[in-house]
Amino acid sequence: MTFQKGTLILVDYTAKVKDSNEVFETTRESDAKSSSIHDANVKYQPRLISVGESWVLKGLDDALANTKTGDKLSIEVPPEKGFGVRDTSKVRMIPLRKLGEDAEKVTVGDTIEIDERTGIVRFIGSGRVQVDFNHRFAGKTIVYDLNVIKSLDTDQDKVLGLLKRRFPIEESKLAFEIKGTAVDVTIPEEAMMMEGLQIVKRAIANEIFKFVPKLDKVNFVDTYNKPKQDKPTEQKPAEPKPVQPKTA
Repeated sequence: MTFQKGTLILVDYTAKVKDSNEVFETTRESDAKSSSIHDANVKYQPRLISVGESWVLKGLDDALANTKTGDKLSIEVPPEKGFGVRDTSKVRMIPLRKLGEDAEKVTVGDTIEIDERTGIVRFIGSGRVQVDFNHRFAGKTIVYDLNVIKSLDTDQDKVLGLLKRRFPIEESKLAFEIKGTAVDVTIPEEAMMMEGLQIVKRAIANEIFKFVPKLDKVNFVDTYNKPKQDKPTEQKPAEPKPVQPKTA
């Protein structure tokens, strides 16, 4: 049975550019390491996707609607359903002096920001720099090596999945309890100081209301534990120094 729109599913995948085999995204730590894109700050785990709701590229989203739990497949996403076709009007020649103090540091291939737009440097010469404001993978076909792990069908699984999506830490450190039409969520200690925590909490609440309709209240619990104090080490009494006999 294929998935309906709005079904929450967990997907394990590795994404690469078809013509170059360049891996640029993966949920698998082993693939990240073998492709030299491993980031020690990233928690590699299956990705949560709401089918048909644009959480991923359109081509991938469309394909997922025709899959089922346990499917292992390769999905090709063409440019028009991926990162877009290349648009030559987005390639511009800019005076090098416009880069200010960074002008001497810029090299071909660098990603720079100009006029609040991000582009890639394609050419430098004669006091000018050519900047490509197309997406890095515009015009490229993307291939997903994909495994549909499971769909989240119970309220418990849905809440846990949504929390893991926003708090990328060990699952054992995520605590919540559903009580009737409310859920109490304990904010993980590791997340206490994360940037934009209030925005994250609001996003979690909205997603829980959407995907678990029976819940109408989300209570966030901030718990602070008293730090453990080291026991003072017992100091042995100093041994008396021997008395030296006085010499006449």
